[in-house]
Amino acid sequence: MKAITDCVAAHPVTDHFYPDEYDVSVTEDFGLDDLTLDTVGPRLGLKWTEAGDGVIPAWVADMDFPTAPAIAEAIIARAGDLGYPRWLTDPAAGPLAEVFAERMATRYGWRADPAHVHAFTDVNQALQVLLHLTTRPGEAVAAHVPAYSPFISTFTSMDRPLLAVPMVPDGESWAFDVRRLAADLSAAPHCRTLLLVNPHNPTGRAFTEAELTALAELAERHDLLVLADEIHADLTYAPARHIPFATLLPDRTVTFTSATKAFNLGGVRCAVAHVGPPAVRATLAAQPAHLYGSPNLLGVEATLAAWRHGDPWLSRVLAILDRNRRMVAERLPDTVGYRVPDATYLGWLDFRGLSLPEDPAEFLRREARVLLSSGPSFGPGGDGFARLNFATSGPIMAEALSRVSSALARL
Repeated sequence: MKAITDCVAAHPVTDHFYPDEYDVSVTEDFGLDDLTLDTVGPRLGLKWTEAGDGVIPAWVADMDFPTAPAIAEAIIARAGDLGYPRWLTDPAAGPLAEVFAERMATRYGWRADPAHVHAFTDVNQALQVLLHLTTRPGEAVAAHVPAYSPFISTFTSMDRPLLAVPMVPDGESWAFDVRRLAADLSAAPHCRTLLLVNPHNPTGRAFTEAELTALAELAERHDLLVLADEIHADLTYAPARHIPFATLLPDRTVTFTSATKAFNLGGVRCAVAHVGPPAVRATLAAQPAHLYGSPNLLGVEATLAAWRHGDPWLSRVLAILDRNRRMVAERLPDTVGYRVPDATYLGWLDFRGLSLPEDPAEFLRREARVLLSSGPSFGPGGDGFARLNFATSGPIMAEALSRVSSALARL
């Protein structure tokens, strides 16, 4: 791989920077699995600083892997000109729209219309904007639970009551009861929105075509707007596959996504929404131009580089994550319930059979020196659970699982 300085010199700063000459063949391993607790180095981000000295962080959805070289080079190259970008006057998504559409077509066979894409700073903002524009306080939103904790907070703070769609154990995976959801929707006339998180966080379930078709039929029957958070789509493991909900119900679906999860870019603040329903597009277009802000310049450059040039790095990451999701199953004691996820780098761990004296995450932080995400923060269905982030190297993952197993063995 050429040095960053050589790459910068060879590519004068333009409105977009695509390092077409980037050669991954020499560094295809990227050293991602070499990290140890001794070499991971000082980390300034939330994940490590919140954990504290001596605690292995396995909580917030950040990876431990270093940034993909193609993305780092794109950011460095753009740093020579941090003025207003040309695309700032674009009321929608600037250069992101075409690249998003290209990625959806090549990876998922979805012919997304670039003209329907709008840029946001992150998926949380996009969700709140769409709920603000399409629902009123007091109107319920259906969502699978347990659910990503900021979404739970959003429903509460915006006064959009949650119509819970429980995820329940189903053999080696998770499922939900379509008939129960149909009955609940019939009994909730003020619910006109479904938030579909697919792949699902925290269970890691990638919904099947049959499940998505059933949801589409319910959305038609009950006149639902579907807000589809598909941010974990690129982290789906074979033989599971990701099916964009917009391929089933294009005129009722708003799709949220971002490069931040698959490429570990949470701090760059950049996401997109593909707004399928014409009426919702019109409502969004009628808002004041600067009311909801826009993603920052480096966030856009990082996303463009990720979606155009980051897949060799992502392939290596997926191989490590695939191994790690199985390592969790192999090394945790049988007393901990765990279903190997179809997607994401998150394990939803069931500690209810252990009769722990407190929230499992608090117990493990103190007794194992491993920090997980607290299950109750994920809303209904979270009590007795904790979420494990396994996006790290083999040595660090092995040490974290050893600590957890030892702490549980001492009970």
